[in-house]
Amino acid sequence: MAAKLANFGKILLRRRALDCSNEETRFARCLSTLDLIALGVGSTLGAGVYILAGEVAREKAGPAIVLCFLIAALSSMLAGLCYAEFGARVPKTGSAYLYSYVTVGEIWAFITGWNLILSYVIGTASVARAWSSTFDSLVEQKISKFFTDSMRMDLPGNVLAKYPDLFALILVLLLTGLLAFGVNESALVNKIFTGINLVVLGFVIISGFVKGDTANWKLTEEDYHRFINGTNGSTPAKLEEKFGVGGFAPFGLSGVLSGAATCFYAFVGFDCIATTSEEAKNPMRSIPIGIVASLFICFFAYFGVSAALTLMMPYYQLNSDSPLPEAFSYVGWAPARYIVAVGSLCALSTSLLGSMFPMPRVIYAMAEDGLLFRVLSRMNARTRTPLLATIASGVVAALMAFLFDLAALVDLMSIGTLLAYSLVAICVLILRYQPGSLSSSSQTERLVELVEGEKVAVSGDDSGDEGEEGPIREAFTVKLLFCPSGKIPTQTSGNIVYATTAIISLFITVLCVILANCLNGLLAGDPAVVVPCVLLGLLCVLCLIIICRQPESKEALTFKVPLLPWLPLFSIFVNIYLMMQLNWGTWCRFAVWMFIGFVIYFFYGIKNSSEATKRSSLRKYESAMQTKSPIYTGAPDDSDCEAGGSA
Repeated sequence: MAAKLANFGKILLRRRALDCSNEETRFARCLSTLDLIALGVGSTLGAGVYILAGEVAREKAGPAIVLCFLIAALSSMLAGLCYAEFGARVPKTGSAYLYSYVTVGEIWAFITGWNLILSYVIGTASVARAWSSTFDSLVEQKISKFFTDSMRMDLPGNVLAKYPDLFALILVLLLTGLLAFGVNESALVNKIFTGINLVVLGFVIISGFVKGDTANWKLTEEDYHRFINGTNGSTPAKLEEKFGVGGFAPFGLSGVLSGAATCFYAFVGFDCIATTSEEAKNPMRSIPIGIVASLFICFFAYFGVSAALTLMMPYYQLNSDSPLPEAFSYVGWAPARYIVAVGSLCALSTSLLGSMFPMPRVIYAMAEDGLLFRVLSRMNARTRTPLLATIASGVVAALMAFLFDLAALVDLMSIGTLLAYSLVAICVLILRYQPGSLSSSSQTERLVELVEGEKVAVSGDDSGDEGEEGPIREAFTVKLLFCPSGKIPTQTSGNIVYATTAIISLFITVLCVILANCLNGLLAGDPAVVVPCVLLGLLCVLCLIIICRQPESKEALTFKVPLLPWLPLFSIFVNIYLMMQLNWGTWCRFAVWMFIGFVIYFFYGIKNSSEATKRSSLRKYESAMQTKSPIYTGAPDDSDCEAGGSA
C-alpha cells in the first residue's frame, strides 16, 4: 500500500523535461521588444487608472495615494522580476503553468494553469462589460435602458445580469476573430490603443500639475467644515471616518497600507508577456525587458494620475465612480471629459486584448502536454495561432459577458493570479540552487536509444559526474544543512533547498492565515496570537538560514533576480497574505472550480500526459534497450575529449 501511494505521489510530482536545443516553434516569431512592452502596458494599465485612483484617495489614503501606488508597484515588481528570470530561462509558451511544470511537478502545474484560465476568462468577461457600461454612459444609458425594457432577466440569486449584454458579446467575439487572424495584427491594434491611452494620461498628468494646488495636500479640519457648510450638509458624527486627520496622509499608515493592498491589483496583467516566449523574436532578452519596462511605465502613469487628481481637488470631494471628469469640471475644464472618455475606452480595449491574448496560449500549452484535451492544441497553418483554443476560450468568455453578473466572481481572478505569482517565486528560488540547468543535458535527456527503428529518450545518470569542488551526488547529513560540502550546487544541496522551500512556504501560509484573521489580537498583544506568530517567524528564519547556506548556481542568464533568497520569499509572503484577505464565498467558488479541474485531470490528464506517455515508452522498450548501444546527444565528458586527443 505504501509503495502504491509513493508511486502515485511520484506521478503527481513528475516534472517535464525541457528541451531548448530545438529552436523551431509552431508559432510565428514576429513580436519585438516594443510589442511586448505595449502588450504589458495595455494589459496592466486598464480602466483602473481612470477609476481606482479616485476611490482609494477618497476612502483610504487621501493625497498619500501616491505612496500606495509606490508600495504596490514595489510588491508587483517582486513578482515581475521572478517572471523576468523565467522568461530568460524558459523560452517556451505557457507562462507560470510551464514554469511550475519544469520545477515543482505536474499537479501544481495543472492547478496553476487551470486557475490562470479562470482568471483570464473572468477578466475578459468583466472588462467587456465595463467597456459596454462606459460606452453606455456616453450615450446617456440608452443601450441599458433598451435591453432592460425588452430583455430583462429577473432571477433570484444575483447570478445572472439584469439584462443580456449583447454589446459585450459582440465585442469579445470581434476581438476573438482578431486574435485568431494573427498575432501581428493584434499587436498592431494593441500598440495603437496603448499609444492613445498614454497620450491621454499624459494630458491628465500635465493638466493636473498646471491647474493643481499644493494646498490640497495640506488640508485641515477647517477646510472640511467649510466644504460641509458650503453644501448645506451636516458634519458626520465620526469625522475621522470621512475626513481623517488632514494633511498628506489623513488616514495614517493603516490607510496607506490598506490602499496599497487595493492598488496592488492595478498592476496585475504584466504576466501576459510571459506567454509570448515562442512568438517573440528574441524571448530571452525581450521578455525580461518587456516585463520590467511595462511595470515602470505603469507605475509612473498611476503615480502621475493620482498626484494630479489629488492636486486638482480635495480628496474628500472626489467622485469614486468617475473622478477625472469631476476633477476637470472642478478646475473649469469640463469639456476635457470627452478626452478622458476616449482614453478610458482605449484603456479598456487594450486591457480586454491583454486578458484574451494569453488565455488560448495557456490552454494550448496544457493541451499540448496532454493535461487538457489535445484537440485544443491544433494550430492554424496560415496564421500560426492556436485557432481552436482561441475560439473556444473566446466563446466561453463572450457567453459569460453576455449573461452573468460578474461582480461576485471578480475576486476569483485574484486567487489564480496570486497563486501563479507565488509559484513562480517558489520556482525561481528552487532553480537557483539546483545543479546544471534546465536546458543542459544533465537536466533533460542525455541518451537516445535506437530500438526497432525508433528513437527512445533515456534520462542520463549523473552519478559519475564530478564538479570542480565536490561530487554531484553525496549522502545527506544534518551537517550539510548549514555547512555544504562545496561552492557549487550538488544533487543533495538542491534537494535541501527544494524541501526547505516547501516547508517555509507552509509556515508562511499558516502565518498569513493568522495575520489575516487575528491582526487586531496581534496588535493588542494577545498571547494566543503573538506566541504562534513568533514561533512561525523563528521557524521561517531558520529555513531562510538553511537556504542561504546552500551553494547557488553559477549558470549564466540574461537576467537574474537580485537579493536571493530574500526577494522571492518576500514576494511569496505578499501574495499569500493578499490571498488570505479574500472572503469565504470566494474560496467556496474556488473549491467548486478546482473540483471540476481535478475531475478532468484525474480522469483524462494524468493518463494522457506527455510525461506519462514518455515513461510508458521507456518501459515498453526497456528490455530491448539493454542490448543496444547508446547514441550520446549530450556534451562529451572530459575523458572522451582526452581520449580523442591522445588518439
